[in-house]
Amino acid sequence: MSTERPKYDPANIEPLWQARWEEQRLFEARRHPGKPKAYILDMFPYPSGAGLHVGHPEGYTATDIISRYLRMRGYDVLHPMGWDAFGLPAEQHALETGTRPADTTAKNIATFKRQLKSLGFSYDWSRELSTTDTEYVRWTQWLFLKLFERGLAYQAELPVNWCAALGTVLANEEVIDGKSERGSHPVVRLPLRQWTLRITAYADRLAEDLSGLDWPETREKQLHWIGRSEGAEVDFAIEGSADRLRIFTTRPDTLFGATYMVVAPEHPLLERFATAERRAEVLAYREATASRSELDRTALTKAKTGVFTGSYALHPLTGARLPIWVADFVLGSYGTGAIMGVPGHDARDFEFARALGLPVIEVVSADGALNETGTWTEAFVGDGVAVRSRFLDGLRTPEAKAAMLAHLEREGLGARRVQYRLRDWVFSRQRYWGEPIPIYFPVELAEGSSDPRIHPHTIRYDQPLPVSEDELPVRLPELEDFKPSEDPAGPLARALDWRFFQRDGKWYARETNTMPQWAGSCWYYLRFTDPKNTQAIFSQQAYDAWMPVDLYVGGSEHAVLHLLYARFWHKVLFDCGLVTHAEPFKKLVHQGMILGENNEKMSKSRGNVVNPDDIVRQFGADALRMYEMFMGPLEAVKPWQTNGVIGVRRFLDRVWNMLAFVAEDAGGAPAELTEDARRLLHKTVKKVGEDIEALRFNTAVSAMMILANALAELPRVPLEAAQVFARILSPFAPHLAEELWHRWGASESIALQPWPEYDPALTVDELVEMAIQVNGKVRGKLRLKRDATEAEAREAVHRDPELIPHLAGKTERRFVYVPGRIINIVVG
Repeated sequence: MSTERPKYDPANIEPLWQARWEEQRLFEARRHPGKPKAYILDMFPYPSGAGLHVGHPEGYTATDIISRYLRMRGYDVLHPMGWDAFGLPAEQHALETGTRPADTTAKNIATFKRQLKSLGFSYDWSRELSTTDTEYVRWTQWLFLKLFERGLAYQAELPVNWCAALGTVLANEEVIDGKSERGSHPVVRLPLRQWTLRITAYADRLAEDLSGLDWPETREKQLHWIGRSEGAEVDFAIEGSADRLRIFTTRPDTLFGATYMVVAPEHPLLERFATAERRAEVLAYREATASRSELDRTALTKAKTGVFTGSYALHPLTGARLPIWVADFVLGSYGTGAIMGVPGHDARDFEFARALGLPVIEVVSADGALNETGTWTEAFVGDGVAVRSRFLDGLRTPEAKAAMLAHLEREGLGARRVQYRLRDWVFSRQRYWGEPIPIYFPVELAEGSSDPRIHPHTIRYDQPLPVSEDELPVRLPELEDFKPSEDPAGPLARALDWRFFQRDGKWYARETNTMPQWAGSCWYYLRFTDPKNTQAIFSQQAYDAWMPVDLYVGGSEHAVLHLLYARFWHKVLFDCGLVTHAEPFKKLVHQGMILGENNEKMSKSRGNVVNPDDIVRQFGADALRMYEMFMGPLEAVKPWQTNGVIGVRRFLDRVWNMLAFVAEDAGGAPAELTEDARRLLHKTVKKVGEDIEALRFNTAVSAMMILANALAELPRVPLEAAQVFARILSPFAPHLAEELWHRWGASESIALQPWPEYDPALTVDELVEMAIQVNGKVRGKLRLKRDATEAEAREAVHRDPELIPHLAGKTERRFVYVPGRIINIVVG
């Protein structure tokens, strides 16, 4: 009979424990009186047809380690998962494959869920949700109605990025060089009726409340996006016209340095400014700009271009004639759509002036001295002393700003203003696969008409009516043809029986725009607290039990828009009295990207995608989890290396061979730890716990590897030490730890065991290594007791064979001893 012991076999072990955890409903979140809570949340994924690649599980593994660790520390943990399943990609995939979006989305979700379960993540799957679920759509629409009731959702005709090929409006970030990011289709700027959310009403609070959050550099990104600026609005008269050109400036102290004006191509007065001889060139420039996104137009690296309109503005203080130009770096959607050009003290204005040969005037000097040469290599943009500015001369910048503001207001030439870079959120999408907007409009039938589905009619878009709450959700109609078209009304306009309906003998038309993908992801963290509630969006009890989110982990690509939109909706709910925290996410972490083995971003087109299914099949889920944590700091960008997984798998094999049979071997002589091994065990428990809390997962894995090497040198590992090791390993490699735990006779999951305690005294080294300097040069090292006296240190130095040659026959002039750190001896 063979006595060969079984090898570590994740292919059998891992599915077994995943099934048992699910059967036992081990990770369902429940609150217990007196226990602390932790809400650990991943930015939920969009379930694409491609499934996961090995870059996706990095953040999920990190949150799973934290969740498992906190459960062992006595916390009630909410760790949910769901699907951000509406949006353009799902619809495009359905169009390309000739399927229905609902079918492809369901199929993709099933693939993602299978892959996530294969990695052993401790999600509470009983709370799973999708933004496409009928009940979820109901509450998303309910939230829109709250915004509408408070005047925060309104209609406006706005210049938008319209892509006829995709049949929808695109965000600025989705337009590259005048083409759509997806498919490279032409994009034009045109005015379109849009539903818009008044996020600017919350601009100050969105900026101010960032100060209390434990966020990384994302705080600065959001502040920049909000872009609060204090300054002045100033009116410039137009030569030969009753028109006035209003500008906003944050540097009113530089007003005397204005040498030209610039208006945006979409400025409403542009055609009036264009003189007869300049009109054709001005309009051609405006048309050429129509296909470019705002991000492209304002890029710092873009060469400055512009066209002179032929008109002049009059300086409000000097009466000087300032030529009015049109240039695409000025945006009609920001500020007043016009600027005064002060090339001496604004880098962008300087580049424009240099490109087009416009004059530069110095009106701020670093020290008050004048630049008399008239030559300029760059703009001076810092604070300084006003010069060539009449009544401002000699004033420092802050005082000069205040003086100019007071003068403008006193003379009726301008006023103080606060302005924001943040724009209201364009919320409409001319697509099929999204939440219908729960609004309808009266229909006026033409004379002789009786049915708007077949007769001429007018839809009164100026009279929006909210769908009543008891009629929610407004469901999407079943459409055979949901392809986009050049009609901005969108595909839903073709669903005539859905769009038009009668009530009390009057005809009405439903809104045919749908919500953007952002809508569902704005509030899912709240629904996770109470996902089965049919009476309310969530109960107060559920909210109080779990909110706010304690740790939110996801990609840095969501550092601005998703987080800004979610915070906006949360603040509206705060004002409605539905939530009691001003902010939803206490701590935010962005995991770094995992690149392909060729150091490029993983993508099908590059052929460098690594499927986690292949890694799990070959090495096991625990090996994948531990390798992704061992690759480097969580926030760092790292290249995938399959050889690294091999090394981690060898470590897990070594742990198995060392610990799997300790209980069977316990019948012999008692196994004991050496003093060094005992100290290392306690140090490792301390370090792994601290590293998990600080999200230093790579150094935690390294510490466990060092401990495993030390334990492997023992004749046998004591069962108690093995159990401690398994418990600190379990958040990282839960399947292997669970198997070991039960092989030793346990009946309860290792996930329910307490995190091991450590003796602080054993985590401090009794002996410390100290460098020994003789006349300023390191001549050796000694291991001494941390609290050794100076006499003991001197005796050890004079006994050390390495140091004797440097000391023998010489007179000791000075002996400097800093306990635990250094010994410096001066001899002569």
